[in-house]
Amino acid sequence: MSNNAVVVCTWGEERGGLPGGAEEVLTLANQLSQRLGADLNWLTLGTSASGIAETAAAFGVASVQQIEDAKLEGVPADATVEALAQYCAATSPRVILFSQDAATRTIAPRLAGRIGSAVVMNAIEVATEGSSLEVTAAAYGGDTRSLYVLAGEGTQVIAVTANSITAAQPAAGSTPSTESISVDLSSVQERIRVVEAAKSEGPRLEDAEIIVSGGRGLGSVENYKLIRELAEAMGGMPGASRPLVDEGWVDSSHQVGLTGKITKPTLYVAIGISGASQHMAGCGAANAIAAINKDSEAAIFQHARFGVVGDALELLPELIRAAKA
Repeated sequence: MSNNAVVVCTWGEERGGLPGGAEEVLTLANQLSQRLGADLNWLTLGTSASGIAETAAAFGVASVQQIEDAKLEGVPADATVEALAQYCAATSPRVILFSQDAATRTIAPRLAGRIGSAVVMNAIEVATEGSSLEVTAAAYGGDTRSLYVLAGEGTQVIAVTANSITAAQPAAGSTPSTESISVDLSSVQERIRVVEAAKSEGPRLEDAEIIVSGGRGLGSVENYKLIRELAEAMGGMPGASRPLVDEGWVDSSHQVGLTGKITKPTLYVAIGISGASQHMAGCGAANAIAAINKDSEAAIFQHARFGVVGDALELLPELIRAAKA
């Protein structure tokens, strides 16, 4: 095992047999490893090393490392942090990178605390300055950017915002070595018990080319069906602002925003959404935003390429008819 490596850590399988966000983080990690003159390793928890070997080679990974243990099923926080802490103690990586998701928000800060290192969440770019890492991260609900300089010799922990990096086109590369990493989790007692895990089916909202999202301006849960209908007619997926999820109108898997899904569609249609910074953090990277809102002063119009000031409930049926024509 090589020390001072750049390590990408992933778990699960979501997209084409790959963990969600893997290709984006591998793109960043490949660039970073070249600047640092370090090996690039891919550490997987539970994912078959043989199943990702081709992707690993395409992104310049030197070694695919795998930790398998029954206690890691479902990525429980206590066991995962312990396994990663043991891994860091044994290998001393220069930096460990995660694709930020719900689990990472718990695991990355706790891991940093365990190994006595810095952690940066919501990262969108990582550069180098001498031996230091310069990490740019979204801050204040995505309204601004913060720059963190990580100096020192220890392992740095960075969680990369989903869809903030454009994945490089895979290229032919040398087949990486594979290695099984042993950890001792016998003493771990999980303090949080998962009673039932919600299972998402079908495509991920983060991968959608077209998203039609509804907000509080729809007025009632019954009207959200118009959002679903328009999204289907346009060949897209329905999304929602956080208030609709909080009210129980729609499942959290459809929530767009800083505390929901970070998306990067070709077209984002915001209907009855004010455009608060927390929501825009999840859709601001769209190629184009179209907005419908009664309030001509709504913040969403500052971000929209196309805007209509009007009653969404009057316009939606017409848009659905046009999309189906």
